[in-house]
Order: sequence, then structure tokens, then C-alpha cells
Amino acid sequence: MADIKVTSSREFHFTAQDFQRVRKLIYEHAGISLNDSKQELVYSRLSRRLRATGVQTFDEYLKLLERNDVREWEAFANSLTTNLTSFFREQHHFPLLAEQLKKIAQTRPIVLWCSASSTGEEAYSMAMTAIDAFNSYTPPVKIIATDLDTDVLDTARRGVYAQERVEKLDEALVKRFFLKGAGVQDGFVKVRPELQSMISFRKINLLDATWPIGDRVDAIFCRNVMIYFDKETQLAILKKMAPLLRGDGLLYAGHSENFYHAEAYFRLRGKTVYELAPQLKLAQNQAG
Repeated sequence: MADIKVTSSREFHFTAQDFQRVRKLIYEHAGISLNDSKQELVYSRLSRRLRATGVQTFDEYLKLLERNDVREWEAFANSLTTNLTSFFREQHHFPLLAEQLKKIAQTRPIVLWCSASSTGEEAYSMAMTAIDAFNSYTPPVKIIATDLDTDVLDTARRGVYAQERVEKLDEALVKRFFLKGAGVQDGFVKVRPELQSMISFRKINLLDATWPIGDRVDAIFCRNVMIYFDKETQLAILKKMAPLLRGDGLLYAGHSENFYHAEAYFRLRGKTVYELAPQLKLAQNQAG
């Protein structure tokens, strides 16, 4: 296989064979399927890891991963995961979530799972929706927010964002749910502690054999993450998600995702929203 074209400004030699090794490693570790168009992105992001570790070649760096250096595996995965997100992204889902929460009302505690939480905006949007639905800063809702990337989870736990991240939100909503920074924190906002107390951030790799979720959940937000997996991996993940969802629970997907290949587990209910397949819904309802 020919080498990837090397520009004069490129710091490290990066071959097609190196890229194929990266593709194999990230697929096996995180299920992420990289196509050929990602070569420059891979070079740019992993070059930083070569500098940080002090190795001189991609071959040497990849051998480090192949020797199962645990700390570097985490940095490798963090480098190649994409974390595009925003508050109330794909806004049409949140009124439906509010409606769902109100139907459950006070009959039992409600558990939601944000399965690709990135820097936290999605999980905090879910928390704001719950507070509005129950008109209380202490709604009967617990949110489990997970991600593979430990760096973005640290950001999410802090709950501090640049002012520009909330500029498109309604001013009243910002005043209600965010604290404005002053002094050295000028230009930043922090989510209210009531929102933070509703959310448990933890690391979960969707490829892991088991997920430490605990109780069955009422809703799973798995939006704009399945697009990075091939159909086989998507199906394996959806198969594991189905038993975690309550009989009347909902799975919220991203705008460019569809799960028609998983009809044995999920059926389309509305715009990018899925419910359990009838036989699974019946079994979950009977289980209580």
C-alpha cells in the first residue's frame, strides 16, 4: 500500500500502514469506524500524543499502544473521539421528554441515561427539562451521564462554560439555570448546583461487556454517536440497551441515525424517537 502523501510541513512520517493500524486499534477499543477521509484528522490529533510522549515515529507510538499502555490508551481514545454538542441540541426531543416525565409523575423515581454526554450540555439540558416539567429544583429524576472520553467528563462535572455557549438560549432560561462568572471567571457561566446534584457523570465504553447502570431507565439519549459505528456494532449496542429500558421507556436518537436494522429490539415511534419492540415491551411491563 502506498504511503499517504507527506507535505513539507509535516512533522512526523505517517504512512498508510500507520493509518490502518490506528483504524484497527480504535475500532477494537471503542467501536469507532474511521473512513479514509479521516487520515488528516488522525495525523493532527495523534501528532500531539507523539509530542506528549516523546516518541519520534508513529510506528513507535502504535507499538506503545499495542503493548497495552493503559494511560496512553485513554489519551489515544480521548484524542480520536468527537465531542460536538450544545445545550438543547435537536430541540424537538425535549418537549417530548417533558411529556414523558409528566406521565410518570410521582409514581416512582425516574432514571434517565445520557449515554454519550460529552462535555455535559446534553445532560444538563435533560436536567433543566425535568426541573421545568415538575416546576421544582428537586424533581424525582436522576440522570446517569456517561462517555468514553475522561477529559470531557471532567469538563461536564465542573459545569463551567464560556458565555458564548449559552448566547443562543432564551435569556430567562440562562438567568434561571446559570450563574454568571465575575473577576477571573468573567466571560464564563456555571450551571446551578441543583442541576449538578441531579447528574452522576461516569466513564462507560459502549463496547464494554457490561455497563454499570443499575436500575432500568425510563429514557436513553443516544444521539449522534451511532454514526461512528458500523451496523454490526450498532446492533450489538442496541441489543444491550433494550433490557435496560422500562417497558414504556424511549430511546432518543440523532437526526442522521436510524435503527431499522434493529427492529427486533426497537420500533420507530416519532421523529428519531424509538420504543421497545412489542414483544420486549410486553416482557418488560410484566417484569414490573
